[in-house]
Amino acid sequence: QVQLVESGGGLVQVGGSLRLSCAASGRTFSTYAMGWFRQAPGKEREFVAGIKWSGGNTYYGDSVKGRFTISRDNAKNTVYLQMNSLKPEDTAVYYCAADKEGGSYYYIPTSKYYYDYWGQGTQVTVSS
Repeated sequence: QVQLVESGGGLVQVGGSLRLSCAASGRTFSTYAMGWFRQAPGKEREFVAGIKWSGGNTYYGDSVKGRFTISRDNAKNTVYLQMNSLKPEDTAVYYCAADKEGGSYYYIPTSKYYYDYWGQGTQVTVSS
C-alpha cells in the first residue's frame, strides 16, 4: 500500500519561502511520476509541479514557474517542493500525489485523474 505523507506547511508572509516534503512508502517508485497539487476554498484542485522519479524530468504550472522548484531524494524516498516569492494567491491546501505509470509517459501528467495515490494535504497560508 502506497502512503504519502506531506509536511512543511504553515503561515508565511508575502515574499517568504517554505519547503514542503512528501515522504513516500510502500513501493519502489522508479516507474512513478510524482506531483504536487493545491486546492483553495471553492476552487478546483490545481496542478503545481511534477517530477519523474527516474530521470528527474520536471514540469510546472504556469502560475508557479520561476518561483517553485520540485525535486526528489531517491535515498529518502522523498519529494520536495521549494516555494519562494510566495503570494497570497498561493494560499491553499497542498497535496502530494503519485502516478504509478507516470514514469513511462513522454510528458508529466497535469490532470489529477492520472494520479493513483494522494497524501492528506498540508495547509499553506500566505499573509499580506
